[in-house]
Amino acid sequence: MLKQFDIRRWSLAKREAAAGYFFVSPWLIGFVLLTLGPMLASLYFSFTDYNIIEQPSWVGLDNYAQLFQDPLFWQSIKVTLQFSALALPLGLLTGFALALLLNQAIPGVRIWRTIYFLPSVLSGVAVTLLWILIFNPKIGIINQLLALVGIDGPGWLSDPYWSVPALVIISLWGIGQTMIIYLAGLQGIPTDLYDASKVDGANAWQRFWSVTLPMMTPVLLYNLVLGLIASFSYFTQAYIASSSISGGELGGPVRSTLFYNLYLYQNAFRYFEMGYASAMAWVLLVIVLLLTLLIFRSSSAWVYYEGELRGRT
Repeated sequence: MLKQFDIRRWSLAKREAAAGYFFVSPWLIGFVLLTLGPMLASLYFSFTDYNIIEQPSWVGLDNYAQLFQDPLFWQSIKVTLQFSALALPLGLLTGFALALLLNQAIPGVRIWRTIYFLPSVLSGVAVTLLWILIFNPKIGIINQLLALVGIDGPGWLSDPYWSVPALVIISLWGIGQTMIIYLAGLQGIPTDLYDASKVDGANAWQRFWSVTLPMMTPVLLYNLVLGLIASFSYFTQAYIASSSISGGELGGPVRSTLFYNLYLYQNAFRYFEMGYASAMAWVLLVIVLLLTLLIFRSSSAWVYYEGELRGRT
């Protein structure tokens, strides 16, 4: 009797497992064919000389050795790091500030949330073309406003010293996605923590510093990691802006906007150096992976969760 019951239970578990694998099979097949397969292929190509037309020939570590001797590779690293150092903290702070403002009980707050979120769902190409007009040194509205106060505006995207700061400003256009995540985190903070701090006599600033900010550190960690990955994957805006301003030259003016992904794209789809581009892709993966691991290793010192905060208070 017991043996028969065990067989039925095992059979039921087996049927449930089979049904589960059946329903996830479309995703598994898509992942293997469209993600894992190309990743493994690019890993192989990174050790070959491959130009699409001819068969790949094995060259070992030559692509990686050539990569670290390439001055344009280091220029793309420099531009990407410069952009990340400016755009990442600015985006985190601006999104957090907007979320704090839009978390207040004010009339029409839902409308304001929608207004600030809508730009993040617009096409990157259309938005970049709009900003090219805004940053135009002759007819752009920004330089016209600066002229009203006696400031001679720079060339922005056509100026090698101002091109990256201009792209940083453009990146703030999509701050709505970060803001929404912050807003969800703010609304998930337990109200009893604020009540307890009020009973202890904490003012608004003390409540923000002792309750709001610690409780938001997991969300800050999440946005930091996503922002880091996005900043190292920056491509569309730089591609549109540099090709429009520099007459089709990617990374212009004078390589000041030669982002890593832009240089990778050039090698892959303009020069058809697929082996070299694949090596660049895997180096980028390692860089982002190491920086992400560094963030997670440091998170134990500054990320707090609800149970830890309650124990501390």
